[in-house]
Amino acid sequence: MTAGAAPQTVDPGQRELNPGAASRGTSAFRPDVEGLRALAIGAVLLYHAGIVAVPGGFVGVDVFFVISGFLITGQLVRELEATGRVSLLRFYARRARRLLPAAALVLVATAVMVVALGSVVDRRTFGGDIVAASGYVVNWRLAERSVDYLAEDVGVSPVQHFWSLSVEEQFYVIWPLLLIVVGLLARRFRWPARTVMAAGLAAIVVPSFIWSVVMSSADPSSAFFVTTTRLWELGIGGLVAVGVAVWPRVPKPVALALGWSGLAAIIAGALLLDESATWPGHLALVPVLGTAAVIVAGATRSAPAILGHRLLVWLGGLSYSLYLWHWPLLVAATWVWGDLGQKRGLLVVLLALIPAWLSYKLVEDPVRRIAQTRWTPRMTLSVGLNLTAVSVIAGLVLAIALPQENRTTTATTASGAAGLTLEDGRVAGLELQDSSDSIAPAPADAPDDVPRAYADDCVADPETTEPTICTYGDPAGNVRVVLAGDSKALQWADALDAVAKSESWQLDLATKSACGFADAIRTGFDDGPYEECQEYNENLLSELLRDPPDAVIVSQRHSTAFDADGDLTTAAMADGLGRTWETLEEHGIDVIALLDNPAPPETSEGEVYRCVAAHPAELSSCAFTRDEAIDRSGAIALRAAAEQSRDVDIVDMTDTLCEDTACPPVIGDVLVYRQGSHITNTYAMSTRVILADRIAPLLETSS
Repeated sequence: MTAGAAPQTVDPGQRELNPGAASRGTSAFRPDVEGLRALAIGAVLLYHAGIVAVPGGFVGVDVFFVISGFLITGQLVRELEATGRVSLLRFYARRARRLLPAAALVLVATAVMVVALGSVVDRRTFGGDIVAASGYVVNWRLAERSVDYLAEDVGVSPVQHFWSLSVEEQFYVIWPLLLIVVGLLARRFRWPARTVMAAGLAAIVVPSFIWSVVMSSADPSSAFFVTTTRLWELGIGGLVAVGVAVWPRVPKPVALALGWSGLAAIIAGALLLDESATWPGHLALVPVLGTAAVIVAGATRSAPAILGHRLLVWLGGLSYSLYLWHWPLLVAATWVWGDLGQKRGLLVVLLALIPAWLSYKLVEDPVRRIAQTRWTPRMTLSVGLNLTAVSVIAGLVLAIALPQENRTTTATTASGAAGLTLEDGRVAGLELQDSSDSIAPAPADAPDDVPRAYADDCVADPETTEPTICTYGDPAGNVRVVLAGDSKALQWADALDAVAKSESWQLDLATKSACGFADAIRTGFDDGPYEECQEYNENLLSELLRDPPDAVIVSQRHSTAFDADGDLTTAAMADGLGRTWETLEEHGIDVIALLDNPAPPETSEGEVYRCVAAHPAELSSCAFTRDEAIDRSGAIALRAAAEQSRDVDIVDMTDTLCEDTACPPVIGDVLVYRQGSHITNTYAMSTRVILADRIAPLLETSS
């Protein structure tokens, strides 16, 4: 499981009757299932509270997926066997009356919390999250964001926990339709309905499990959220429900062993697994099969008696509401206090019992009773759609209605580095600015203020190993320049494009996310060797040697690489850069090292643009020390490599970003930084005159 993974969810299904008993024409409440819910929500709450003794509490979601598959499939199977058909209208009406009232309440309350306590720069993103959560598709939005290099600094979403509710509801779009087909086949060919159901579920479970194992290893960030890697868990619960007539025949000693071993597997997963586990994947079999075993044991009344304890049954009944409320409250608490620690985290999840109980008593239960006794299925769905519309509107308002001072300014006074002057090649006029009537771009727009190469799809993603070269500047120019490196090289692309057009150069972009152009192995997104980067660089170097440009401009963020002993050192990165540069120079290709810009520190305020949004009248409080910022940047390795290669030229733009001792967040009414240590495109463009003054003479010697 990846660090900072999303919270897990509680099954939103009703407190179902015993499918085994129902198949005999009777019904019996399953307290052991409610106890399992309580165990799962307890694990999730402790995990999210940061309790170190429960590092694998995320297995709670797997428990709930199995329970949900069991309960809802049992409900559908009973209806199919009793009537010979499945009513989609009644099915979705039941889901609506159970899910939507409490969900809409929490989503609207969360929107209010974001306005009251959250950062203005997150409103647009979190508003979109609320809209996606309302439509139960937020898991796909989060999966996309998890691999979006430009979204790396987005805060934890207060509705992130809706991802697993989304997985469940997407499953329940597919499964009832499949059961309708099952019913038709069973009647047409007189096949045993449960046998056909089992085959249908197996057709979901087997490929989904295989895909879960494969994708969890190849792309764990996305695999955690997407529906396709989780369907098998719900399917296992469904298979248990389909086989409910068989389970009472299991000998009692075997059932007792299943019950206790299943319970032990769930608890062991919560206590022994941690975020280093690749999740979901084959390890998810532990809580999934453990849960299935307990449910099977319960069919013979052999589930561990502790699961039927009154407190656990009560907590299990409250679990959906408790789950909905605890995560937004935890996120809001971090906005107020920062890192909560174990004590505060535990206090917050305990306090979540209050709104959870009130929500259950005043919203969930009353609406469910009214809907069951007074509303037709059509009316229930109509009310549900209206509630969904309310939460969608709340998200849209949050996304659109930014305060005026945080909207993108059209002020003509913003000058950035264009307001600076050059004296003997040095920048003059840069001062710390403590306030501004209007800042461009607005802090809320900073993450989107990027070079157009991103929109042009001219950035190689982390998995890509084949270079994609895009041409800018003057395609007919008499000098060909290649910009290579990671996003810190790409941040200068539009400014270099403007320079290239004025100087009649062809500018080719050959950048890759988080991959500096060096014969060295750096860490990847999982902290292991970034092998795709090494292969990409080998292919790019071969391409450049086949069709040599006049010059290559390089820049990058990382300053360390793995040495022969497996340690991360600056020397290893400098040597790797030197080897690449030497090869280029030997083939008549000039190399220009554009030093990385000073890197802001990691602070409790978060990103620089977030600090600016929070302190618009105290901008100097967001400044940081120049020398320390240089030491944190990739400039250290670039300069060290250049000193070893006498033919390599250095271009240093630090004096356009920092004065003698400090680096201000706003210069000439232009916001300097966006995500991490990247500079905004607006500010980079404002440096183009100075950039041309420093680079043009170097390229004249290359032509």
